[in-house]
Amino acid sequence: MGRKLAVLLPIVLLGVGLDQITKIWLVQGLPLGRQIPIIPGFFNLVHVRNRGAAFGLLGTMSQDFTRIFFTVTTILVIAIIAYLWWRTPASHWRTVTGFSLILAGALGNLIDRLRLGEVIDFLDFYYGAYHWPAFNVADSMVCVGAAFLVWVIFQEENNHVSSSA
Repeated sequence: MGRKLAVLLPIVLLGVGLDQITKIWLVQGLPLGRQIPIIPGFFNLVHVRNRGAAFGLLGTMSQDFTRIFFTVTTILVIAIIAYLWWRTPASHWRTVTGFSLILAGALGNLIDRLRLGEVIDFLDFYYGAYHWPAFNVADSMVCVGAAFLVWVIFQEENNHVSSSA
């Protein structure tokens, strides 16, 4: 358990800290609804709020509903990921890392939901008229953690196929 905590704690503490610090910095420096072009034609800093899930899913529902629904859902996801993290052997450090990143991201957005009833998003990538929905550091950690787990699965599958051939 000690080796797993040595992976989890720095990722969660640094990840949640970075997520919350960047959101505080944004709220203090950029009014809601405004944007600052960083790389014209590709990247803006924006200040938007998302009551829904990824891509604003269910964001048009009442604020009371979305606040309760997504808070409860996030807590359930955190519980499931924490259970999977706990069940993962310490020798599977890549899997532990992936779960730790997902936990950090989920906790970062949960803090916003508990404090504000919505999530602060600010990273806006686009090309011409094609915009990726704005996101934040916590969203990035969830995606990187999930991608890391997919990579681990493919690596394990390749190792299994190679060893049985």
